[in-house]
Amino acid sequence: MAPLTALAMPLLRRMEAERAHKLAILAIRLGMAAENRTADPPSLATTVAGLSFSNPIGLAAGFDKDAVALRALMRMGFGFVEAGTVTPLPQPGNPRPRLFRLAEDGAVINRMGFNNAGIAAFAQRLGPLRRIVPVGANIGVNKDGADPERDYPALLRAVASIADYVTVNVSSPNTPGLRDLQSEARLAAILAAMREAVPDAPPIFVKVAPDLSLDGLEAVVETAVAHGIAGLILTNTTISRPAGLQGAAALETGGLSGRPLFDLSTAMLARAFVMARGRLALIGVGGVGSGAEALAKLHAGADLVQVYTAFTYGGPRVIARIKRDLARALKTAGVPRISQVVGIEAERLAKGV
Repeated sequence: MAPLTALAMPLLRRMEAERAHKLAILAIRLGMAAENRTADPPSLATTVAGLSFSNPIGLAAGFDKDAVALRALMRMGFGFVEAGTVTPLPQPGNPRPRLFRLAEDGAVINRMGFNNAGIAAFAQRLGPLRRIVPVGANIGVNKDGADPERDYPALLRAVASIADYVTVNVSSPNTPGLRDLQSEARLAAILAAMREAVPDAPPIFVKVAPDLSLDGLEAVVETAVAHGIAGLILTNTTISRPAGLQGAAALETGGLSGRPLFDLSTAMLARAFVMARGRLALIGVGGVGSGAEALAKLHAGADLVQVYTAFTYGGPRVIARIKRDLARALKTAGVPRISQVVGIEAERLAKGV
């Protein structure tokens, strides 16, 4: 980790959470963060949905909503980076405070509400960017005046030629009514409209809530398969509050991310893997901060893994540590390729064992 980064992280953790996030984005944009100069071991390389990844560890959406720091983020050692969520029109999001640390729990609660500068500014930044790792665009609808069957296709058209993949966010708990779009009928209508609008779109993923019922998850899986969707991202934040949270902000309204989400999101991932039976690519996210946790997501069925909360707490060194530990685990097990461990524990984990 660069000396400046090492100095900055403790200072940022003492600031109000949203202010610290904005300063972190600014510092990254200005080139003050560590840059990875070490080639990834061949064992971590994989191909998913027709895209090539030098390693399976990506940055989840929500960190760089407006695609302002992608140039530097791509150089930190991630295998891929996802920007957004971006909406058709700019919107300020929910009133502040809306971002809360639960440091004792390695967690965060947010009720940001898709604050972003809108798709026009997003596309203007992403379009000319030279990509050195795959970049995804996470798309959502505005709080007011939304027409999902109109808006998602329009957003897809705006990013189809400039993003390597597109994520349909229908699972944030902080936009009223958004999670209702995960229902079979609504999701089918949205995906059909997107396919009609952009028949030759890049791979499309649907991001799923961890609070879905088993029937709801199965409906999402089958709807995604029926409409030729590349895969699912499991999962978004949870509105549940696992027992034992110690942070003073534990009862704040919003989506919980980080370590307490790990078990719930991993079980959902495993269930989706069993239901999909190889028909969908899966990206696992929720509570990953170590190589062991990333490996557990892979064992549960993830082809790729995303991090967020651990990165906000630990900075770029988290990425290097996860990759190093993954490579060591594969070497110890005598496994030459990371794709060979995908799903090997899914049946067991899907049952909650």
